Amino acid sequence: MTRQTESSAGQHMSAEVASQPKIFADLVARRGEIAEIAAQVTARRPRFALLAARGSSDHAALYAKYLIEVLLQLPAGLVSPSTTTLYGAQPDLTDVLLISVSQSGGSPDLLEVTESARSRGALTVAVTNTPDSPLNNAAELSVDVGAGPELAVAATKTYSATLLALYLLIDAVRGGSGEHAAALGELAQQTLDDSAAAVQEAVQRFRFVNRVLTTGRGYSSATAAEAALKLAETSYLSARSYSGADLLHGPVAAVDAETGVLAITSAGKGGAAMSEVLDVIHSRGADVFAVGSAASRVSAALRIPVAETAEEVAPVLEVLPVQRLALGLSLARGGDPDSPRGLNKVTKTR
Repeated sequence: MTRQTESSAGQHMSAEVASQPKIFADLVARRGEIAEIAAQVTARRPRFALLAARGSSDHAALYAKYLIEVLLQLPAGLVSPSTTTLYGAQPDLTDVLLISVSQSGGSPDLLEVTESARSRGALTVAVTNTPDSPLNNAAELSVDVGAGPELAVAATKTYSATLLALYLLIDAVRGGSGEHAAALGELAQQTLDDSAAAVQEAVQRFRFVNRVLTTGRGYSSATAAEAALKLAETSYLSARSYSGADLLHGPVAAVDAETGVLAITSAGKGGAAMSEVLDVIHSRGADVFAVGSAASRVSAALRIPVAETAEEVAPVLEVLPVQRLALGLSLARGGDPDSPRGLNKVTKTR
């Protein structure tokens, strides 16, 4: 790199990570308009829900799946777009809610899935960061996550804002007031400030690791999946995500002293379920970094604090130090997280 390039590397990702507290506060202030969309969903009384997404948005959809199943008590599943785009499947989707999640709203496969589902009776809702996108136009209803243009290739503010938008939507469908989200802007700034030193220590300790495993349970499974993607795409690490439950069913055999483990452990049932898992991993000599509001309660070599919230909104905050870790690791390893090799901001698949 030239000196100028080195000084500018990661500047977009850094600024976008730092912008999230205000984005959260602004999005919570728009809860009323999201509640209007939710009222239309409630009136249709869907019998179950499907979620369509790719990449980081797929991890946001996984979070929404937990919200729908736990808060709405509705069965929910993640769509395999290729069943529509490649195999031409046309199931009856009468009284089904389809939520299509895409930061750009421009992926051809999600557009086709949404159009097809709407034609077969589904109530379709697009959740995007691009209000005039083809996906928004194809869906019957749409929610704007309002994160503003994102210049870094790696999604940060659009991911977290999508989480929050999905929460506000689903909480409103159940008749909630959004109370658990009300302080997220302030708590996001607190999390970024309080975790900064621990993140820098994690960067130095993970700098020369080539194999990383990420893990979480419940709502935090989405954060673990997003963490693996961020580390892979920005730092070119071999990163793999597992549910804490699945980890003990075989993958734990590959964990040793050469393995870096990033565990998401927020207060609540999911974080509590990680305690035994991390005892096992820690006993195998792995370098365990615990991220979350319950990090102090589990076996770990390093703990990265996150402000405590209701468990159902914890993923909105716990991903923030993970993003900072990915940024710092990329820079420490000589990369530029704003422009990872071989990647484009919008990926078009079918």
